[in-house]
Amino acid sequence: MRPKGQAIRAIRSAQNVSIRGLEAATGLNRGYLSRLERGRIREAGEQQVRRVALALGVTHDAITHKEES
Repeated sequence: MRPKGQAIRAIRSAQNVSIRGLEAATGLNRGYLSRLERGRIREAGEQQVRRVALALGVTHDAITHKEES
């Protein structure tokens, strides 16, 4: 899955959730989350994306690029 880092950051910021708060909610390392938001991770695992989406209360489609067929 290709995450939309800017969307993740925008949603997180709009909800006033810190990167540490997202770390606590997802169990994912904040360094990983930071790289995800900055676009440094081009392909993320489905499980990681779903954990971020669940923590932010959005669908995984809201934070990933549509797959090209």
